[in-house]
Amino acid sequence: MEAADYEVLSVREQLFHDRVRECIISILLFATLYILCHIFLTRFKRPAEFTTVDDEDATVNKIALELCTFTLAVALGAVLLLPFSIISNEVLLSLPRNYYIQWLNGSLIHGLWNLVFLFSNLSLIFLMPFAYFFTESEGFAGSRKGVLGRVYETVVMLILLTLLVLGMVWVASAIVDNDKASRESLYDFWEYYLPYLYSCISFLGVLLLLVCTPLGLARMFSVTGKLLVKPRLLEDLEEQLNCSVFEEAALTRRICMCSLPSDPTSCWLPLDMELLHRQVLALQTQRVLLEKRRKASAWQRNLGYPLAMLCLLLLTGLSVLLVAINILELLIDEAAMPRGMQDASLGQVSFSKLGSFGAIIQVVLIFYLMVSSVVGFYSSPLFRSLRPRWHDTAMTQIIGNCVCLLVLSSALPVFSRTLGLTRFDLLGDFGRFNWLGNFYIVFLYNAAFAGLTTLCLVKTFTAAVRAELIRAFGLDRLPLPVSGFPRASRKKQHQ
Repeated sequence: MEAADYEVLSVREQLFHDRVRECIISILLFATLYILCHIFLTRFKRPAEFTTVDDEDATVNKIALELCTFTLAVALGAVLLLPFSIISNEVLLSLPRNYYIQWLNGSLIHGLWNLVFLFSNLSLIFLMPFAYFFTESEGFAGSRKGVLGRVYETVVMLILLTLLVLGMVWVASAIVDNDKASRESLYDFWEYYLPYLYSCISFLGVLLLLVCTPLGLARMFSVTGKLLVKPRLLEDLEEQLNCSVFEEAALTRRICMCSLPSDPTSCWLPLDMELLHRQVLALQTQRVLLEKRRKASAWQRNLGYPLAMLCLLLLTGLSVLLVAINILELLIDEAAMPRGMQDASLGQVSFSKLGSFGAIIQVVLIFYLMVSSVVGFYSSPLFRSLRPRWHDTAMTQIIGNCVCLLVLSSALPVFSRTLGLTRFDLLGDFGRFNWLGNFYIVFLYNAAFAGLTTLCLVKTFTAAVRAELIRAFGLDRLPLPVSGFPRASRKKQHQ
C-alpha cells in the first residue's frame, strides 16, 4: 500500500475511534441521568399501584414508569444542554492543549444537542402517548387477556393519534405556506414533519415559560422564606409553637372524649375521626419543624434569610437587566437575533464579554430561571392539581408531570437565547425554528418578559415586605382594617 492509502486509513480509523468515544460518553451521561431520574420517580410513585393483586396492572405500571424515567432523563438533559456547552467552551479556552480534555470537542457537543432533540421528539410524540394509552387500555373485546392484548390496543390508538396529528400539521402547513416548494416538502416525514411539529411544541413551551417564569420569580421569595429561618423581628416562633401545642392538645382531647365506649354522649356532634387524626399528624409535623427552627443558630436566623433574599433579588434584577439590554441590542444590531449554528466551533472565543466569570453568571441565571419556571408552573391555578405528592402520585399524574417538564426543559435553550441571557447560538435542529427569525415575535417576547417580571416582582415583593412588617409589629391583631388582612367581625371586636 502507498503512503496516501495508509494516511487515508489512519484518518478513517481515527474518525471511527472518535465516534466510538463520543458514543460511550453519551451513553454514560444518559445512564447517569436515567439512574437519578429513576430514584427521583420512585420517591413519588404510589406503591399500591405496583404491588396490586393483579400482576398485569403492576407490569403495565412498571413499563409506564420506565418510559416516564426515560422522558424525565431527556428533560434533565435538555436543562443541562446549554450550561454544559457554555462551560465546555470556557474550559477549552482556558486549557486549549490539555491532553485530558481532548474528548471535549465541538463534535461531541453537537451530537448531544442532536440526541436531545431526537429523544425529545420520540418522548413527546410516541413514548408518553404510548404510556398513557397503555395504562388506560384493557385490551380489545373478545381478545385474550394479558399485557400483549393491551399492547395491541395501545398501538392501534397510537397509530390513529399519529394520523390525526400529522393530518392537522399537513393542513396547517398547507394553509401557512401555500407554494409549490412547501407542498412538496409536506411529503417528507423525517425532514419536515417532525421538525415542524417540534417547532410548534417548542413555541408552546416558550409561551408557557413566558407565563410561568415571572410568576415563579415572584413566588421564589415566599418559598425561600418557608424553607429558611426568619429573623426574630419577622416572626414570633414562641407564639407559633405555643399555638401549635394548644391546638394539638385540644384535638387530642376531643379524639379521646369521642372514642370513649362507656360514654357515647360525650361527643355532641358526629365528627370525622380520620380527619381529626390527619389534623393531629399535621400539627405534630408543624410543631417539630418549629422546634427545629427555634434551635437554629443566630447566624442562620440573622444572616441566612437576608442573604438568601438579597441573592434572589439580585438574580431577578440581573435577569431583567440582561433582557432590557437585549431589547436595545435588537433595535440596534441584527446580530442579536437568535439563530442556529451549524458547526459547534468551541474553544475559539468566549460567549460572554466578562469571560469565564460572565459564563458562570449565565449558567447560574439559566438554572435559576428554570427552577423559577417550575415553581411558577406548579403555583399556577391551572396546573396546581398536577403537583406530585410524596409516595402518593398516581401513574397518570406522573405521566402528565413528565410531559410538562419535558416541554418546559426542551424550550429552555430557545428561551435563554431569545432573551439574550447567553450568546451561545442554538445547535442542530434547535436553530431551525422559523419563528426565531421574526423580529416582531422576538422583540415582543422580550418586552413581555421584562414587563411581567417587573410587575410580579414589585407587586409580590412589596406586599410580602408590608405583610411581614405588619406581623412583626403586631398590627394584624388589632381591630383596625389593615391592608392585606381580613377585618375582624363586630362581634369579635366587642369581645
